[in-house]
Amino acid sequence: MSIRQTKNAVVGAALSALLCVVAAGPAAADAASVPSSWESAALGLPAAQRISKGAGVTVAVLDSGVSPDHPALKGKVISGPDLLDDGLGTSDPGWGVHGTAMASDVLKVAPEARILSVRIIDESKAVSGKLDRSPTQIAEGIKYAVTHGANVISMSLGSVFAIYNSSDTEAIGYAVSHGVSIVASAGNSASEGNDGGFPAGYASVISIAATQRSGSRASFSTVRTHNAVAAPGVDILSAARTGGYRKVSGTSPAGALAAGVVALMHAHNPKLSPAQVRSILTSTAHHPAGGHNALVGYGQINAAAAVRAAGSPPADRAAVMPYKGKEHLATPDGESKTSHAAMEQPIWLGGLGAAGVGLLMLIVGLVMVLLRRRKVAAASMVPPPNGIPVQHGYPAQAQAQAPNAYAPQQPPYQGQ
Repeated sequence: MSIRQTKNAVVGAALSALLCVVAAGPAAADAASVPSSWESAALGLPAAQRISKGAGVTVAVLDSGVSPDHPALKGKVISGPDLLDDGLGTSDPGWGVHGTAMASDVLKVAPEARILSVRIIDESKAVSGKLDRSPTQIAEGIKYAVTHGANVISMSLGSVFAIYNSSDTEAIGYAVSHGVSIVASAGNSASEGNDGGFPAGYASVISIAATQRSGSRASFSTVRTHNAVAAPGVDILSAARTGGYRKVSGTSPAGALAAGVVALMHAHNPKLSPAQVRSILTSTAHHPAGGHNALVGYGQINAAAAVRAAGSPPADRAAVMPYKGKEHLATPDGESKTSHAAMEQPIWLGGLGAAGVGLLMLIVGLVMVLLRRRKVAAASMVPPPNGIPVQHGYPAQAQAQAPNAYAPQQPPYQGQ
């Protein structure tokens, strides 16, 4: 397998694992609005929507495409470019299933916002492990969104691409400098190696973990110190591309719901900066013990409190800082760069067992090497005849007196 094929297979496998899981079963009947689900009460949406419904805000959904004909999305979707340019139509399996669901989750929170759809992934290739990504796929989508009026960018991609890309960071910097807030799902890899990655891991991107009904971390949600806040991510009723609704689980719907909350904030105060959005979300969330952890960041979002706080935001102190010798900036949230949530017992016990096996194998290997060396050394020692020292199997004194006598014997010449 070539390096390129290996990379595609790994990335494809990551995408199929990190995109939200769509529950099996028939879709619900069509409806003009998204049916009520538990996340409304968990986020405090009724109170938040009495202040703002997202009017005048555009949320760019960088995903697999969005079906504009679903009843929950009609008249609210602007179809942007298909950056894959692979010829797929809206009826193909690689088009719009995930993106349509995510757009509906954004609008469930911010019903008067607009959706700008930018297609950057093919779901069918993701599932088959054949996903290919151009180096600038995310970057192009971000820049398009910014230049076409997006106020918020939602990327429910988990840690799908997993590889740092300088073009992405440049595009993110471009977006933030234009006042555009970027939200990304943390990923669903907690039970599969807990691999982190991007776009959630980029600086200036608000990484969203997923919670279950109890408010604690959903079991699949990736654990990372860069997680900012969390949102509901289990059994979220979301639009099906072909009509109706399905329950989906993952950090994908959590990210889309969070993007909807950010849209409410921007609608309430159009002058909000991305730094102020992050500060408000993290300060008003339902904090876990200790204030912050790598499981849910600063906790589950409190939409009502966040929207109210957007009306009178804290001062934005984000600025270029001069270098002052050995001094350095502290982490923005006070979290130690080396701290991490305690690993669950089965995980650390498994790691400890693997380390023990590795150490035992190392010791056995060293013993075998030492025994072999002793055996070789013993075989090379020949008892000296008549007490005469031996050199390479021959008496050293005799070699000195008659060197040819101990030379290997050559057969007599018999030929021509």
